[in-house]
Amino acid sequence: MTDIQDILQKYWGHTAFRPLQEEIIHSVLEGKDTLALLPTGGGKSICFQVPALAMPGICIVITPLIALMQDQVDQLNRRGIPATAIFSGLRQRQIDILLDNCIYGNTKFLYVSPERLKTDLFIERAKQMNISLLVIDEAHCISQWGYDFRPPYLEIASFRELIPQVPCIALTASANEEVKKDIQEKLHFKNPQVFQKSFSRANLSYSVLYEADKEKKLCSMLQRVPGSSIVYVRNRRRTQEISDVLSKVGLSSTFYHAGLPPEVRSSRQKEWIEGKVDCMVATNAFGMGIDKSDVRLVVHLDLPDTIEAYYQEAGRAGRDEKKAYAAILYEEKDVLDLTAQWEKSFPTAEIIKRTYQAVANYLQVAEGSGELQSYDFDWMDLCKRFNLPSSQTYFALKMLENEGLILLNEAFQNPSKIRFIVSSTELYDFQIRNEKFESFLKGLLRIYGGNLYTQFVSISEADFAHQIKIPPAEVERNLALLEKFELIEYDKQNGLPKLVFLTPRANTENIPILWSEYLKKKERTKQKIDAMVHYVKHPQACRTLLITSYFGESLPQSCGICDHCLQRKKEASGKNIPEGLEAERKLILTYLKNGPLSVQDLVECLRPLASAEALRIIQFSLEMGEIHYNAADELATGSA
Repeated sequence: MTDIQDILQKYWGHTAFRPLQEEIIHSVLEGKDTLALLPTGGGKSICFQVPALAMPGICIVITPLIALMQDQVDQLNRRGIPATAIFSGLRQRQIDILLDNCIYGNTKFLYVSPERLKTDLFIERAKQMNISLLVIDEAHCISQWGYDFRPPYLEIASFRELIPQVPCIALTASANEEVKKDIQEKLHFKNPQVFQKSFSRANLSYSVLYEADKEKKLCSMLQRVPGSSIVYVRNRRRTQEISDVLSKVGLSSTFYHAGLPPEVRSSRQKEWIEGKVDCMVATNAFGMGIDKSDVRLVVHLDLPDTIEAYYQEAGRAGRDEKKAYAAILYEEKDVLDLTAQWEKSFPTAEIIKRTYQAVANYLQVAEGSGELQSYDFDWMDLCKRFNLPSSQTYFALKMLENEGLILLNEAFQNPSKIRFIVSSTELYDFQIRNEKFESFLKGLLRIYGGNLYTQFVSISEADFAHQIKIPPAEVERNLALLEKFELIEYDKQNGLPKLVFLTPRANTENIPILWSEYLKKKERTKQKIDAMVHYVKHPQACRTLLITSYFGESLPQSCGICDHCLQRKKEASGKNIPEGLEAERKLILTYLKNGPLSVQDLVECLRPLASAEALRIIQFSLEMGEIHYNAADELATGSA
């Protein structure tokens, strides 16, 4: 077994692990089922990638998002670690080749969606693999009490029965006590090890501001807080509107949402990461896989749906452990809009059934067929053809997806792919006979390498065209001709979204939805919204304490840096030291300069002063920020 320190140094260039990472890794290497709760930016991936590299065999990673799969696979491949992903939209032949590489090749990491686990093909191939570790990313998705429940995650327990000796690690950034317990039960954990980093962020100042003119306030905040920032809004149209507002006052800004072409999204993300643009105005589509440590400010102009979502998005600020800010700007209308959105997000059973029937008719899928089949799908065309209200239909489709009946993903998540289907000798013979393709084929091999002979390789026609200095249309034409000549397989990106039936198409009146559970989920969602509103509207409680208590964590003291804590300090600063206790206050500071003390010890040091008076002056010093509690719950001087 390779030393984990050597692996960390070789592939990531780090000489030391972050807090809890090493403990989690050792738990995995000891073969224990492990639950790791690390906040956004806490280095969750290292917790399974390092031990997987230390063990022989392949690591299977289950994750719900194609974008996250592709990002992690790309990162691993750039580090020289062989990794691949299987997701909907791939051809059967492509899947066959990828699975063969996992059995007979050197693939180290295989990323799949939970839906893949129940397919006969995957199950049979998995039996032939030397699986060393099973990873469940975004593990909160397995719990009906989580904020993003995905029914296919429940299939994982059945899959584990095929590999009973293989340890499992589940990872998430946010889970309360109920969700943590549910994760372990649903995954059939045996003697589990649970590791949880505090949800408190000592460097992150939370604030909530009631503002009628949000745009004006936003401009003011961005002008006062220099550096990189993210502004979250709820819909795509608003991203451009807000970005235009910022640009007009001279602020460096761009916008991002899932509806932009992939090359545009990639370019804007790159500009922001490299610091060429300061502010990114985005929907919640922005953030997955983003690795930028120096974000100084995250602002929400619309209320997030849940505390979990807010914690993750706000947590993208200050990953470098330097002072950062997370703010919500709201007005009463936002609370009403959030409630209205909740109502729309849970369509009636009648609307859901009508939508399901329309989809089946639109795609011409017969009852009992269609399982795991991928179809080109335009939901707006569906609405027009069947005279469906677009808003209700959209939410009905999302609900069918949440219930595990269909999967919706957009075509830009599936780039064009190519693979040589002839040997190098045959390819060379073709080049000799067809000189006009010689430089084109050499360019493919130079840029995309010998993997073209063994597996499908993603290709950007526009990028390749730029590199070999020919028009993109000529690249597409040449690839199409090479496929016609039976030299390559060319899976060209389709511009339409895709829909996959995850289960055989059911009779409309017997859709496999447990409606009583559906109503319970609706109520749980409302409770999460109520928690978000409680956080926003609370008149005085420390913001960090509100967040950590939501996740079941009890902190010994307030954060001292949120809007409410700072307001209390401001009010306290106008007060005088309790009469006759100025000397004792100075004495406290003198004692603590020699090192931290417990409250009890400090009270003893102040005798013969009465305990009540001693505690009074200690509290005053805490409010003034002169002293603070350290990690050992002792009092110390300076700032926390």
